[in-house]
Amino acid sequence: MADTPALQGRIIAAHGRHYTVELPDGHIRKCFPRGKKAGAAVGDYVIVSPQGRDEGSIDRILERRNLLYRSDDMRTKQFAANVDQLLIVVAPEPSFSDDLLGRALVAAQSADIAPIVILNKIDLPAGLPQARERLAKLARTGVQVIELSALAPQAMRDTLLPLLEGRCSLLLGQSGMGKSTLLNALVPEARAHTQEHSLALGTGKHTTTSTRLYHLPGGSGDVIDSPGFQAFGLYHLTASDIEHGFPEFREGIQHCRFYNCTHRHEPGCGVLAALERGEIAIERHELYKRILAENEAQGRY
Repeated sequence: MADTPALQGRIIAAHGRHYTVELPDGHIRKCFPRGKKAGAAVGDYVIVSPQGRDEGSIDRILERRNLLYRSDDMRTKQFAANVDQLLIVVAPEPSFSDDLLGRALVAAQSADIAPIVILNKIDLPAGLPQARERLAKLARTGVQVIELSALAPQAMRDTLLPLLEGRCSLLLGQSGMGKSTLLNALVPEARAHTQEHSLALGTGKHTTTSTRLYHLPGGSGDVIDSPGFQAFGLYHLTASDIEHGFPEFREGIQHCRFYNCTHRHEPGCGVLAALERGEIAIERHELYKRILAENEAQGRY
């Protein structure tokens, strides 16, 4: 009996070592990686050897355009591969972390993935002015910031769908930001579980436990939903990657006296000069120094 020919597909869901692979004809197979190491991510295009009617093994991961992930001294967490843009969801309540948001932006920009920050829950007036003020500093670096309310789903779709058309977008955010509610409005059949965030703890409960890719209605684009996160290590980034993750540094870097300037203390540093002139936010430069110091402490370079 002849061997069943290998097939090419795309990973649309991942949970541990279990992967869901969609074939070009829409057929779905539950697949497992060959060997002990997984390594595949949602959004990856893979070569699969069919097993039975609806299963298979992942033989090979095809070349990626990019891979967005976080890493620290304990573990590496892959978000998605072959992503066109990152949608980072924040909200006035519960309060979002400037540090985590900044790290997600660095991860995206260092991988040349366009980031968009979505300020959700603008129907909550209490913390809205403060949230807008914090995000205004990012907007000045060129990051697109969009305001909306998932409680007005049609207005939300009118705003977001033109930005998602023809692209693969990764939806990311801390727990409790309303990410699943946004997804449900964009892709009604996703039926993502939503929960009210815990007012007592001031933090959200995890509602997404695995990463999954959804096709937008009409096949106009894809949205990848990923579990909420409360940490965002960037140990995998080199010093050059970190620098690349701060686009507001680029003009100043052209004027640095030393080619290997770290933009922390060197004389004749164009970035420090821009910081003095108020062209770079102090908080952003502090984040840059923090990430650089963490990676140096780990002996990454």
